[in-house]
Amino acid sequence: MPVCYRHPDRITGLSCSRCGKPICAECSHDNAVGQLCPECAAPSDRHRVIQGRQIYGKPTFQTAPVSFTIMAVTAAIYLIGFMSPNLDVTLTNWLAQANWLVLAGDWWRIFTAALLHGSFLHIGFNMHALYLFGPRMEQQVGSPSFAALYVAAAGAGGLTSYLLGPLDQVSIGASGAIFGLFGAWIFVAWKMRHTPGGRSMFTLLFVLLAINVVISLAPGIDGLAHLGGFVAGVVIAALWSVLAVGKGNAVGIRTAVAAGFVAAEFAAVLLLAPF
Repeated sequence: MPVCYRHPDRITGLSCSRCGKPICAECSHDNAVGQLCPECAAPSDRHRVIQGRQIYGKPTFQTAPVSFTIMAVTAAIYLIGFMSPNLDVTLTNWLAQANWLVLAGDWWRIFTAALLHGSFLHIGFNMHALYLFGPRMEQQVGSPSFAALYVAAAGAGGLTSYLLGPLDQVSIGASGAIFGLFGAWIFVAWKMRHTPGGRSMFTLLFVLLAINVVISLAPGIDGLAHLGGFVAGVVIAALWSVLAVGKGNAVGIRTAVAAGFVAAEFAAVLLLAPF
């Protein structure tokens, strides 16, 4: 495993995006092109250096408000349904993705199904994954961009399941959105594959991807939603790398790109019927 070039006792998966040297969280400086080592991040003109511990420390609501809000709202909806079976039925009737109801005009269901979970294990797995992948992504790209990415990935998963899945299928869960975050991180790791830290991260994420692909094939799992969310995450991250990196209004560009996916999903669910 690579170690920080300034702290040889610290194993790290990070590396400088400019020179490729492995760095720990304390030595990392956030930058529009990724994390930089102290030498490459030396301030010039009016540029502001952000310490790595501000970005890679323990995530909090202050550093990742959208991620924690999503976790709180999703958990609250699950607890309400758990404590009140009648409310659980009402929430399911209004929010779950029943494909025949989407076809009848309930377009919002491809997005709102991400708020519902059928068991403690289901919501625990998804919210733990969101905690692992969400806050750091939000800190890197900005809260508006992250919120748009999450909604776009959820909608892409729901749309794929609607178009390619059985008409009588009912789907719930945030897995499509989580796979979207996973896809975005896979793309980031692939872009950094020529650095030691990037290779390490890409290998780890690839192994996790293989495990989740196997899980997606199990009975009762909506693998189409996983696929749709993952592809959306990769494509959105790729567009961000082309259109937003290094731009002064990068957050606005990222938000617009992801919001464009949401708008396209909304149009597609209204105009297209299941195959």
